Amino acid sequence: MTVPAIRPVIAVLGLGEAGGLIAADLVEAGATVQGYDPKVPAPAGVRAADSDAAAVAGASLVLSVNSAADAADALRDSLPALATGTIWADLNTATPGLKERLAALGGQTVRVVDVALMSPVPGRGLRTPMTASGPAATELATILGGLGATVEVLDGPVGAAATRKLLRSVFYKGMAAAVTEALEAARAAGLEEWLRGNIRDELIRGNAGTLDRLVDGSRKHAVRRREEMAAATELLTDLGVHPRIAPATRDVLEALIDAPKTP
Repeated sequence: MTVPAIRPVIAVLGLGEAGGLIAADLVEAGATVQGYDPKVPAPAGVRAADSDAAAVAGASLVLSVNSAADAADALRDSLPALATGTIWADLNTATPGLKERLAALGGQTVRVVDVALMSPVPGRGLRTPMTASGPAATELATILGGLGATVEVLDGPVGAAATRKLLRSVFYKGMAAAVTEALEAARAAGLEEWLRGNIRDELIRGNAGTLDRLVDGSRKHAVRRREEMAAATELLTDLGVHPRIAPATRDVLEALIDAPKTP
């Protein structure tokens, strides 16, 4: 791994699963890392601080990896200790609106960059694919890229990276929720292994045309599939499984019935 000629001072706020792994990799890559987390000890090589402000003092780059709920407070508490021009990279999964509020809160003191982690961090650490947006995104990508990270810079304002991640999450997390509910019902029916195999086979068979078939089929057969999901909702209830995804799918199909037809 290439070590930069000048060791950057990077603060990591939030040393849980994601922040701790990223901080440890930054140390290994040659950065001077200062960290703070009120509940989690700092990894080896990270200079532990007793507050957000203490952690960011002297840092040219701050990675905020705490939580969306804590993101604004972390920036607010850090502002008195931040040098003008410091890059504040918010890596939390949050709404574009929150990222925009952070940029406004930073004002003229810090340059806020919206960063989205596009894969789970365990097993990847600093090498987790990232997307970044905002005026200082290119500079952030240069710094982290020199330490081994891969950062895709988006041509857009703060909030653009968060928008992409959350749109992707609707699919990935929604699919995971559907699989979880289906398997819970299959377990109650004594058919879990059969359904696992069925789902596995469908995922393996997926190809470039799968997306179009899913979307076009849902629109074309919305009436029949709505009735099918109404029956599925009733089945889950009979099995003692509280249905959430099944009735939501029924409602989406209901909306498609009267939706304007796309060309």
